[in-house]
Amino acid sequence: MYWHGEQIPCPDLLVINCKMHWIGMGFQAVKIQAMNAAPCDKAPGVPFFICKKKIRAPASGGKKEEENTMAQRVQIPVSEFKERVQRAAALVREKGLDVLVVNGSEADYANTRYFSNFWPVFERCGVAISAAGDCAIMVGPESQIFAADFGVIEKVYVLYEYRESANPAYPELKVQKYSDVFEGIGVHGKKLRIGVAAWLDTNVVMMEGLKDTYPEAEIVRADDIMVKLRSVKSDNEIACLREAARITQIATDEVIKHIRPGVTELSLVGIAQKTIYENGAEYEGLPMYCFSEKSTKHAISRSSYREIQKGDIVQLNLSAKVCGYSPSIGMPVCCGKLSPEKRDLVEFGLEAHMWTERYLKAGIVAGDVAKDFIKFFKENGREKNYFYGPCHGLGLIEVESPWMETISDYKLQKNMTFQIDTFVMGDTFGLRWEKPIAITENGCEMLCERQIGKIYEIDC
Repeated sequence: MYWHGEQIPCPDLLVINCKMHWIGMGFQAVKIQAMNAAPCDKAPGVPFFICKKKIRAPASGGKKEEENTMAQRVQIPVSEFKERVQRAAALVREKGLDVLVVNGSEADYANTRYFSNFWPVFERCGVAISAAGDCAIMVGPESQIFAADFGVIEKVYVLYEYRESANPAYPELKVQKYSDVFEGIGVHGKKLRIGVAAWLDTNVVMMEGLKDTYPEAEIVRADDIMVKLRSVKSDNEIACLREAARITQIATDEVIKHIRPGVTELSLVGIAQKTIYENGAEYEGLPMYCFSEKSTKHAISRSSYREIQKGDIVQLNLSAKVCGYSPSIGMPVCCGKLSPEKRDLVEFGLEAHMWTERYLKAGIVAGDVAKDFIKFFKENGREKNYFYGPCHGLGLIEVESPWMETISDYKLQKNMTFQIDTFVMGDTFGLRWEKPIAITENGCEMLCERQIGKIYEIDC
């Protein structure tokens, strides 16, 4: 449940009209109206809830005993969303564009949520930003009220191009066009230079809608704007990542407790899902997986109904989402004792993982990390076990730009965030060690609460 108006930290706050609402496994949200609050420089409109565990009243009556203390959720303030729009507008001007169109969907929401805090369901969405810094959000017919209530952008337009993939006609509905959006944010004329970001998330319908509305326009790819904006994180963004990592670690610990022969991969995923929601996640940060044996060779895969057997390697990769930010934690766990073959590869993977952690710091070229990572494998006689590079960007998506590849020519900067993602593939199984980090001046900071590196052998 959300209240449109930020919580104001004030010791003299008078709270009225307080209601409890179930939001998940044993959690409640407090919907608040407040009076006598001190002035706040943050604009209203930030969605938030206050999460608390179940409440019980003592048998003797009197005040209710709270099992957990109420605490405001970690969040991005409205002021930061507004600042992002202005930074984007400056880059729009720098590139000689008239307007920037950023598109997204339920699955690939990151670029649009970055400006709007809105994350669609079924339908798609877009954000238009003028060179002067005005902006609007574009949604499908069923999301207008949803976007107005949950988002932080006031101007909401409904376009057919953003309807859900079932392609309803909505014959009775009056919708708007890209020209209405652009005019609404002060972009006039026909011969425009339109930058389109999230190029891979812009479908044919969206692109054809732009071309039909502005046949004389020059439409250019502008993904580089989003990479530049999102690569270096604010303190608020890092706080969201740190909180999501904390929840993910709890889920990881809980899943490990339940690994035993006869348990299915999917049942372990269910335990992880239950745990992240119980502890305050808004969603999964990625399609979480727990899979075993030959499936561990898959760089990308899904869990199955396979039952865990004694001696199996079980690969965990779990992730909780907080305010959109989605770090993950990955590690191999053995159901029983590791065989010599498996121990050899698990230990090498951990060694390569820790090598990467020690290497990272501000100022070094990303491509050098990737090149030396491959060299590390070769020097240890592990060339055949190499599959991909040492790190990938982390933020609103668990895997996002910038990548850390041999062709990467950018320098690491303080507050860039990455997943150290060490995937090692053997003949019959594979494994991944993974954790979220933030680049510092002299190294990197782990965003999870403790070091990822314990080799688990479950006594079963």
